[in-house]
Amino acid sequence: MNRIELLTGVERDLGTYTFEADEIIAFATKYDPQRFHVDPEAAKRSNFGALCASGWHTTAIWMRLNVDDIRNEVKSAIARGEQPPQFGPSPGFENLKWLKPVYAGDTIRFTRTINNIRALKSRPSWSMMQMSSAAYNQAGDKVLEFDSAALIALPE
Repeated sequence: MNRIELLTGVERDLGTYTFEADEIIAFATKYDPQRFHVDPEAAKRSNFGALCASGWHTTAIWMRLNVDDIRNEVKSAIARGEQPPQFGPSPGFENLKWLKPVYAGDTIRFTRTINNIRALKSRPSWSMMQMSSAAYNQAGDKVLEFDSAALIALPE
């Protein structure tokens, strides 16, 4: 059995990230300039009650930690003398939900769970990996969830 298949159904911890006010404002100013992301005083008067990160910022941090984790796994496999899988592009994601705000100062833990891997008839040697991902604040509340897929070529 391929090593990556052994991880199917297991939640993998991708690490944590603390969202700081200046970074929230910088990201939102460039990509999502809504008042509750860019103006601490206006954010206090919003339905959130305080400055909070854009959902896109939270999702982008998941992506960064996910790519870092994959790179580390590939390096580890090579160090063990194994041929690592080749990761390809993602055809997209669905069911994206920003469940709770991520406030300045929150430390968020990000995860990924591989749900299944199926061979592609249209692309011999490639498979489609289906995943579920989530993020949790320091209180353990889920703040983000989504499903995604990615192409992967497993070593023979």
